[in-house]
Amino acid sequence: MNDYKPYNMYLDDYTVGQKFEHWPRKTVTESDNNLFCLLTMNHHPVHSDNEYASSKQHGKVLVVGTYVLSVVVGMTVPQISGKAIANLEYEKVTHNGPVFIGDTLRAETFVLDIVLSRSKPDRGIIYVETTAYNQRDEVVLTFRRRVLLPKNKYLES
Repeated sequence: MNDYKPYNMYLDDYTVGQKFEHWPRKTVTESDNNLFCLLTMNHHPVHSDNEYASSKQHGKVLVVGTYVLSVVVGMTVPQISGKAIANLEYEKVTHNGPVFIGDTLRAETFVLDIVLSRSKPDRGIIYVETTAYNQRDEVVLTFRRRVLLPKNKYLES
């Protein structure tokens, strides 16, 4: 389901089982990976040294896993957390497969649960699972998160 109001979805706009296919996709460049390594002080040569990486398990430079997580979370913002009061929790982050420079990432998210707040009736929590794929439709990342969202006050009676 891709009918949505970018950055403007209230808790009431979600249903359990709902699926979102996130767009646009993102092709990872060498510059993306290098800049992320610099910003996060991750200087491991498997992420930046072709010669070093060529002698390791995958035979080429690996994209930093936390970069992949950050990009995929960012891809979900228009449909999942654009109107969030808070991102409450990330869990079960699994790097299912390697990502390499030149790979194109895409993601989809399923709504697993919706819980209304007991203490504040104007909000609630959506619990979602996101899966990221490369251009060969191989799963490269999965994670779950909880997002606190406002209810749409205009739907209140």
